[in-house]
Amino acid sequence: MLATTAETIDIVDLAKENDAFRREVITGKHTQVVLMTLQPGEEIGEEVHEEHDQTLVFVEGEGEAILEGQAGPVTAGDLTFVPAGTRHNFRNTGSGPLRLYTIYGPPDHEPGTVHQTKADAEAAEH
Repeated sequence: MLATTAETIDIVDLAKENDAFRREVITGKHTQVVLMTLQPGEEIGEEVHEEHDQTLVFVEGEGEAILEGQAGPVTAGDLTFVPAGTRHNFRNTGSGPLRLYTIYGPPDHEPGTVHQTKADAEAAEH
């Protein structure tokens, strides 16, 4: 369901409590907020969103951002902006979960989407 009223949520606490690979939180007409948790050694998988800008904010753990083949570290408090058309991947390089929230503009997932695992997310995309 699309959000039709203003809402305030504690996104950092929600992200820290999330164990699902992907969980849609709120979707508006132009943007969407999604929580993600990557387990140690797990990655999102290389992808390109041709029509979507994506902003990722990391709240817990250690990882690596790979943008157009260039890798760099990410940790809690970091923000990575991925303009539409950019090849990207994110990988958990730490010993615990890498937790983040991401903002898509325009929305990328159906409201209510929950993928408990990466395998669930991949199955839903095919």
